Amino acid sequence: MKRTDYCGNIDEKYVDKTVVVDGWVHKTRDIGNLLFIDLRDREGIVQVVVENDYNDFEYAKTIRTEFVIEVEGKVRKRENPNPKIKTGGIEIIANKIKILNKAEDLPFFPSEKKDISEETRLKYRYIDLRKDKIKNNIALRHKATINIRNFLNDNGFYEIETPVLIRSTPEGARDFLVPSRVHHGKFYALPQSPQLFKQILMISGFDRYFQLAKCFRDEDLRSDRQPEFTQVDIEMSFVDENDVLELSENMLKNLFKEIGVTVETPFLKLSYDEAMEKYATDKPDLRIKEVIEDWTELLGKTSSNILNSIYQNNGKIRGIKFQNGKNFSRKVIDNLNNEIRELGGKGAFWIKKIEGVIKSSIKLNDDELSSFEKSSSIQENEIYLFVGGNNKEINPYLDYIRKKFGNIGEGFEFLWIVDFPLFERDSDGNITSLHHPFTSPKPEDIEKLDIDPVQVYSNAYDIVLNGYEIGGGSIRIHDFELQKKIFEVLGLSDNDINKKFGFFIKALKTGTPPHGGIAFGLDRILMLMAEETSIREVIPFPKTTSGMDLMSETPSEVDEKQLKELKINIIK
Repeated sequence: MKRTDYCGNIDEKYVDKTVVVDGWVHKTRDIGNLLFIDLRDREGIVQVVVENDYNDFEYAKTIRTEFVIEVEGKVRKRENPNPKIKTGGIEIIANKIKILNKAEDLPFFPSEKKDISEETRLKYRYIDLRKDKIKNNIALRHKATINIRNFLNDNGFYEIETPVLIRSTPEGARDFLVPSRVHHGKFYALPQSPQLFKQILMISGFDRYFQLAKCFRDEDLRSDRQPEFTQVDIEMSFVDENDVLELSENMLKNLFKEIGVTVETPFLKLSYDEAMEKYATDKPDLRIKEVIEDWTELLGKTSSNILNSIYQNNGKIRGIKFQNGKNFSRKVIDNLNNEIRELGGKGAFWIKKIEGVIKSSIKLNDDELSSFEKSSSIQENEIYLFVGGNNKEINPYLDYIRKKFGNIGEGFEFLWIVDFPLFERDSDGNITSLHHPFTSPKPEDIEKLDIDPVQVYSNAYDIVLNGYEIGGGSIRIHDFELQKKIFEVLGLSDNDINKKFGFFIKALKTGTPPHGGIAFGLDRILMLMAEETSIREVIPFPKTTSGMDLMSETPSEVDEKQLKELKINIIK
C-alpha cells in the first residue's frame, strides 16, 4: 500500500474511489458488528468503517488510540454527515488494514478535552504537537513565513544569512556565550540581533536585505519572551522613516489575509510623549478605550496632606475614569492596593459618585469634593482611580490599572509609536540608549548632544498590536563622526569603541549610504494571529519560563572531557 492522500483531504470527489490513508488513531468506537476508527494526520480526521465481514475483524479490534495504522478502502457518502469536520460528508469502508506501530504508556491523549498541565505538555511535546490547536498554530507559522518571504522577495529584497557565532557586544540583555576550544579563554556570543551585520550589508551594496533570524537573549522570561526567538529582520538603503513604515504596513496587511483579517492602512501614529501621557506606556492596547487624565492641579492643592505633599514635591496626580463604579467594592479596591504595593507603589486612591453622593478614599472636605464634581464632570456610577508621584514611578501602576479594569474591545489595533527620546538615564544616573547606539538622532536635535543629550529625540519607531510591541526599528547613523559622538555621549572611550565595534567603525568609513530598518518578533505576531496568550503555543519546541526544555532536559551538564578541552572549571 502507498498513501494516496491525507486523511483531511478526502472529500466527496473521492466517492466510489479506492484510497490509501495513513495516520494516528484519534478514537475508536466498537459497537459489536461495526468498528469506527477516526484516523488523523496533519490535515485532519477521516472516519474509517470496519464492517464485520472484513477478513480479519478481530485483528482490527485490537487497534487502540494513537496506534499508527494504514488503511485501504472505498469512499462512500455518510448516511449521517458530521458538519463539524471537513471530511464529515464521507467515510472510508476498509478492505485492508495494517498496524504500523503501537502506542504505549501515553501520559495523555491528543483527543482529551480536559486541561493538561503545561509542565506535562512540554515534557511530552511530541504528543502535545498532535493536538489540533497546536498543529494548526504550527501550520499557521509555516504559512506566515512563506507569506513574508514571498512579499519581501516581490519587493526586491534578498534573503541573506548572517553569522550565529559572533563577538560579544553587551549593550542590552545578557549574551549567551560559547567558549572556543581552539582559542582558549576566548568566547563567541550568540546574536541578540543581526544589527551590525545587516548594517554592513547596506555598506556592501545589498540595499534590500531580510532574514528570518534566530536571536538569543539571556534574560528573565515572560509569556511573550523566550531565550531564543525568531525575528523578521529587514534593512533598506536610501530610505527615510516613512518608507520603512509604509513597507511594514503593507507586509502586515498582506500577512493578516492568511487568517481572513482585513487590515486598514495607514496605521495610527502617536509620539512617545503622547503615548506616555495618554496611556502611561509606549505599547498601549488601543482596544481599551479609557485614557489617563492629569488631575494634579485639581487635587494637588487640596487639604489632603498626601496629595499636597505629592504636589509640593513636583509630583503628578494622574488617573483613569471608569463607568462601572458599583463594581468597585471594598474588596476590589483593597486587592488593587495590595497589587500595586507588590509592584512597588504605595497604593491607589479613588473618588466615586454613587446615588448622587461623592465619596473619596482621600480626606477631602465638602467644598473640595463639590469643586471636584464640577471640574471633573463626574457622572452617576463613575469612579476615578488615581495614583501620585513622579511620572516614571507611577506610569507602570497606571498602565496596570487601565489593563485590569478597562473595557477591552475586539479585533486588531495597530499603532506606530514614533519620536522616541534617543537616550534615557539608568538608575545610577548614567546615560544609556533607549533603543541602541546606532539609532540616528533627529537632525534638528544634533546640536543638543553637547548641551543636554537627554533632550535629543530620535528617528526610531515601534509598532504595537493589542498592547504588545511586535516590532521596532530606526533610521541608522551613516556618518562616522556622528556615530563616534554618540559613543562618546554614552561614555565609551576610543579604546572601548575599538574593542567593541572596531570592525564596524572601519566599515562605516568606507562609504555608507543612508539606511534604516525594522525587526519584527515573529513569535509574538503569530501568538496574536492565533489568539493565544503565550508564544509557547506557536513555537514547536519552546522553553519554560525558567528557560528549560523539559522534553530534552536542557540545559544539562556536560562531560568532564569536554570541559577539559575548553579549559573550563565548574565552581560549585
